[in-house]
Amino acid sequence: MRICFIIPVLLAAAPAGAQQEEKTIRQGNEYYRQQQFDKAETAYQKALEENPASDKAKFNLSSSLLKQGKKEEALKGFAELADKVKGKDQKSRAFYNKGVVLTQQQKLEESIEAYKNALRQDPTDKEARENLQKALLELKKKNPPKKEEKKNPKQQKQQQPKMSPKEAQQRLKLLQQKEKEVNQRLQKEKSKSGGGQAKDW
Repeated sequence: MRICFIIPVLLAAAPAGAQQEEKTIRQGNEYYRQQQFDKAETAYQKALEENPASDKAKFNLSSSLLKQGKKEEALKGFAELADKVKGKDQKSRAFYNKGVVLTQQQKLEESIEAYKNALRQDPTDKEARENLQKALLELKKKNPPKKEEKKNPKQQKQQQPKMSPKEAQQRLKLLQQKEKEVNQRLQKEKSKSGGGQAKDW
C-alpha cells in the first residue's frame, strides 16, 4: 500500500521563520529518503515547534511515525489532518494514509470509510480505489453472508422432534390402517353410485 509523502516546495518570498521551517522539513525529508525515520521524526517535530500550524510537517511526521511502527500516533496525526486541511489533494492523502493505518490494524470498516473519503476528495485516485476494494473483500471474507443460510437448516432440524424406530413403525401402521379404511369407504360409495363420472373442479 502507498504511503503518501509530501515533498515541500521552498517558497522564495517566505519570511525568515518560514524559511527555517522549510529548511528543517527538507532535512527531515532527506532523513526519510535515507530511511532514518527516527531522525526524520525529530526534524519534523522541530519544524512543528517552529510553526505548529505546518500541515507539511504534521503529515511528514505522521508518515515517519508509521514507518517506525507507531501506528496509533500516526493514525492520530492523519485523522487530525483529514479534519483540518482545506485542499482536496492534501485531504485525500490524509484520508488515504488513515485508511492504510486502519487496514494494518484490521479495523476494516473504518478503513473502508477512510478510503471512501479519500475518493470523495479525489475520485481519480486509483490506489485508494484498489485499497477500498481489497478492504471490502477482506471484510466479506471475515463476515461471509452464507452464515444466515447455514443457520436456517439447523433451526429446522431442531424444530422437528426425533422419532424412535418403534414410534415410526407405529405411525406407519396407523397410516396404512387409515388408508385401508378410506379405500373400503370409496369402494362402497362406488358400488352404490354406479361408478359415476369424475367431477371437474
